[in-house]
Amino acid sequence: MQKKLHIKKGDLVAIITGDFKGRQGKVLNVLRKKNKAIVEGINIITKHSKPTKAHPKGGLLKKEAPVHISNLLLIDPSSGKPTRIGHKLNDKGKVVRYAKKSGEEIK
Repeated sequence: MQKKLHIKKGDLVAIITGDFKGRQGKVLNVLRKKNKAIVEGINIITKHSKPTKAHPKGGLLKKEAPVHISNLLLIDPSSGKPTRIGHKLNDKGKVVRYAKKSGEEIK
């Protein structure tokens, strides 16, 4: 069984450590098996590619590389600052994520 992650696709996150510390970006993809996420504009790498039909010239392609989930914190929707995430039951009995700083439910 996969571990429940606090980050989902489409979330706005802050990088808390590493070369990109303090920057924010939107999560494009979550790699559950590797506990990593691809964040827009963060951890850009240069990939060398041979010419193909899709890219006739080939050359250097810039793309985002995965970042470990432990290096990401969700941005609180009310304050705009990084916050930890909790899980709780809402009034309809469904488990939802909430921001620990403000207590606000995260959609």
